[in-house]
Amino acid sequence: MRKLTGDTLLVATHNAGKLAEIADLLRPYGIKVVGAAERNLPEPDETETNFVGNARIKAHAAAQATGLPALSDDSGIEIDALNGAPGVYTADWAETSKGRDFAMAMTKAHDRLVASGVPAPWAARFCCTLVLAWPDGHDEVFPGTVEGQVTWPMRGTHGHGYDPIFQPHGYEISFAQMDPAEKNLISHRADAFSRLVKGCFD
Repeated sequence: MRKLTGDTLLVATHNAGKLAEIADLLRPYGIKVVGAAERNLPEPDETETNFVGNARIKAHAAAQATGLPALSDDSGIEIDALNGAPGVYTADWAETSKGRDFAMAMTKAHDRLVASGVPAPWAARFCCTLVLAWPDGHDEVFPGTVEGQVTWPMRGTHGHGYDPIFQPHGYEISFAQMDPAEKNLISHRADAFSRLVKGCFD
């Protein structure tokens, strides 16, 4: 497995919440994080139907455009009663003509759960696939998950995305009610990052 050298890593995301979370996770390793928006990179079309495919598109596009190693994250929530939806379309459910509206997306998920007739608790998981790509075309892939359930109503003001309706196993609170440092210890992204660190940093 290829090790990361140098002290600068481009993170191929325009999502400020995700960028901050990744920067926090990388801080102990002395890595300077640069976001895609900071480099004025366009968002490539995510045309794959799985997390690893879309993460590869973003990582390789960013590495080619900047000449830096690039880390991308494709992540989402899979809800068992909805046959794994929204999955790779997690962010798409939030799209509006005025930008992303995750309260709308979470309401859509809840409405579909009610319509499904499946009783609560609604098993779900957050999935994250990290891809670290180099300008020469090489990449390494690191998947991560955290199991839990969808809860209603929305709870909490921390986090981002669907965090207010996701309650991880072993907890009575949602991701959005957790202190960010606590969430970063158990999240799907933390799981994937532990694999990334073991593979490319240690």
